[in-house]
Amino acid sequence: MFVKMPVPVLSPLLRTDAQGELLALLFLRPDEEFTLSDIARRVGVSLPTVHAEVGRLVASGLLLERRLGQARLVRANPDHVLTRPLTELLELTYGPVAVLPEVLVDLVGVREAFVYGSWAARRLGEPGPAPRDLDVVVIGSPMRAQLADASLVAGRRLHREVNITRIAPAVWDAGDDPFVRTLTSRPLVRLDLETAHADANDRPANGRSARGKR
Repeated sequence: MFVKMPVPVLSPLLRTDAQGELLALLFLRPDEEFTLSDIARRVGVSLPTVHAEVGRLVASGLLLERRLGQARLVRANPDHVLTRPLTELLELTYGPVAVLPEVLVDLVGVREAFVYGSWAARRLGEPGPAPRDLDVVVIGSPMRAQLADASLVAGRRLHREVNITRIAPAVWDAGDDPFVRTLTSRPLVRLDLETAHADANDRPANGRSARGKR
């Protein structure tokens, strides 16, 4: 259960990093619905844990739920008095894992991407001050102009400067570049571009998207 896990460094106000990522998934993508099994897969926790956490949030009114066949679909409640401040808190703490894949998914030539620097260190439990900006490394060959635009979009959504560095796949794979060696010796948080691609392909032209029905 969440209460048995270490207190998160990114936001000591929350019980665990898993709870923070669950909330970020739901509140930073408020137009989408998710099944409990999909939440469990994306956050990387057990289904019983998600059942317990979602049940508490539904009971409080922070989440809305509906049934679609055997599936239980949940989403953030936009009218709850705590939704706006909670969303702002999540943007400043767990926002990168929820927002950055959406921003990067449409860029051509991106193989993989990671957050590094102080945010990654805090996310992986290294004590220190709250990150003031975000450092992202993209492995691939997207155009620099596209990366600059992505930095601006991500910065507006996450309320901080976002710096995106591009590294060619051959350089990354060789591992002998000094900058690459430095990066790989420090905390890195992989961004889930695969799921973001699947979401983009599943997203309807109009209306709310329901995740995890497959």
